[in-house]
Amino acid sequence: MNKILSLVASATLALSATAAQAAVTIGQTAPDFSVADVAGKELKLSDLKGKVVVLEWTNHGCPFVVKHYKSGNMQKVQADAKAKGAVWISINSSAKGKQGYTDSKQALDIAKEQKSVADHIVLDPSGAIGKSYEAKTTPHMFVIGKDGKIGYMGAIDDKPSADTADIKGAKNYVTAAVAELIDGKAVTLANTKPYGCGVKYAN
Repeated sequence: MNKILSLVASATLALSATAAQAAVTIGQTAPDFSVADVAGKELKLSDLKGKVVVLEWTNHGCPFVVKHYKSGNMQKVQADAKAKGAVWISINSSAKGKQGYTDSKQALDIAKEQKSVADHIVLDPSGAIGKSYEAKTTPHMFVIGKDGKIGYMGAIDDKPSADTADIKGAKNYVTAAVAELIDGKAVTLANTKPYGCGVKYAN
């Protein structure tokens, strides 16, 4: 009996170690994905190596996302990043039947209404992409360096509220991270706590 318990304990520790190794960390190669975006364009993340890439987890029904789009802040951050040569990918991991779920046509209509200037909008209803990055909130932001490694992950800024008035004077972590990574520098503040609505995964 003791031998069986010992084996079970060893297996549990091994699984825990594997899970720990799988955790997304700064400096690791960004988990790859290959998918068609809502416009039907094929997108493979690893093909973008050599460029800075921003991943934005989004959900149009989330008040925190509404804050940044209604104010024009998210579009401004997108445009600024693209002007510096970055590629912007908005990802919706809401499962069918959950808040924020859309089909491709709805996603395109919403992006047009929001005046989003993202390069790609990706639907991830299975949650496979979101879970590979351990995306927790909308928005949850990741900035990938030219080397294909994660350079920043966390909040969009330092004002964790759904109030548009808080945008003024906020320090935008994503804008800062993109600028540093474009210049080939390490991100000064590479990991922050994301805020927003929980990603609406299937389970």
